[in-house]
Amino acid sequence: MTDGIKELRQEVHGVLRQMDGAKQDVAGMLKGKVAIVTGGSTGIGEATSKLFAKQGANVVVNGLPGDPVDAVVGEILDAGGIAVAAICDVGTVVGAERCVTTALESFGQLDILVANAGVFPELAEIQDFPLERFNELMHTNVEGVYLTTRAAIPELHKTNGCIVALGSEVGLVGFAQGASYSATKGWVTAFIRSLAAEQAKYGVRANVVAPGPIDTEMTRPSKGTMGVVDAFMAVKGTALGRRGTPEEVANVIMFLASDLASFVTGAIYTVDGGSTASQGLPGFEAGRDAKRVPKGTVDLKHQHEGRGTLR
Repeated sequence: MTDGIKELRQEVHGVLRQMDGAKQDVAGMLKGKVAIVTGGSTGIGEATSKLFAKQGANVVVNGLPGDPVDAVVGEILDAGGIAVAAICDVGTVVGAERCVTTALESFGQLDILVANAGVFPELAEIQDFPLERFNELMHTNVEGVYLTTRAAIPELHKTNGCIVALGSEVGLVGFAQGASYSATKGWVTAFIRSLAAEQAKYGVRANVVAPGPIDTEMTRPSKGTMGVVDAFMAVKGTALGRRGTPEEVANVIMFLASDLASFVTGAIYTVDGGSTASQGLPGFEAGRDAKRVPKGTVDLKHQHEGRGTLR
């Protein structure tokens, strides 16, 4: 074998070793990070908690009494991940602070806040929308995001951490019979973008993920608020002609929480199958390939167990 060929082989082997190392880095892109996931035991929250743990994060799984928080923590531990439970109402000062305290007492730091907890209690025109439902929306979707962020910020300053908050496509466009819900998600977007500008000097990033129709209890007529017609129209309003999976949303949350997104702050990432980019009902034209649901990488057992209401 000539010296030239030997040198070429050594160079190729060196590149392959670098590629293997890069794959390992991506596979553990949250290794050593500590994350709070509010509403972390069902739907998008469950997918995020489990994906974060799979990618090496230590996860504080939050939920209300009655939510499958302990079950999700157990499932993460059984899969080789690390997680603890924080069963509390993040729409209260005490609950929000308990989440942060749990992270510090369990893992010594806080790097990531995923403000995911939210409710979607009812669809009705504004003159018929019950005030108690409006108060539920404000309590969880607004106060829950505000209070957990306020409690987490001092610790995120120490780690140059980040916040990913869950908005919605309907926080960006109109939503007939859902004005109150839509308004809370519009508030999340405005709040997080302002926070991104305010907190950048401390090295803290803040971004919004705005899902469209995702296959959770919210878009299943037999389980959530949407009726059959509403759910059908929501799906056909996507360019891809299907619901997204919770893990497809969690993938984007994970990216924004990772160092791969180190120059991303104040952004709004729509994960909506093209619904906000389209008019009419483009889903009717979506072909089989567009509608194909990707195979997940985490085992979701509580995908449709979310609560639309605090009752």
